[in-house]
Amino acid sequence: MKFEEKVWKICKKIPKGKVSTYKEIAKALDTKAYRAVGQALSRNPYAPTVPCHRVVCSDGRVGGYQGKKSSQKKIEMLKKEGVLVSKGKIKHFKALFSKL
Repeated sequence: MKFEEKVWKICKKIPKGKVSTYKEIAKALDTKAYRAVGQALSRNPYAPTVPCHRVVCSDGRVGGYQGKKSSQKKIEMLKKEGVLVSKGKIKHFKALFSKL
């Protein structure tokens, strides 16, 4: 299985209304290739079935979506799932964090 496919498979485990991080996905793959995880997610052809919009930065910042730094669409998708964003960061990040 290709690296990208492994990333997408792990990403599918993030429950609705929760978020995880690029670092957490990399950790689940036993690598420190956080940026490669981000690149794989930017090429995700299965969104939103593979919910890459639920993957955020380790400090709670929203980060990009579909390879773009503009993340308004990502914020809107998270909001529909009950995940609130304030000033570019996930509100209650620690409570919503999903360990993989």
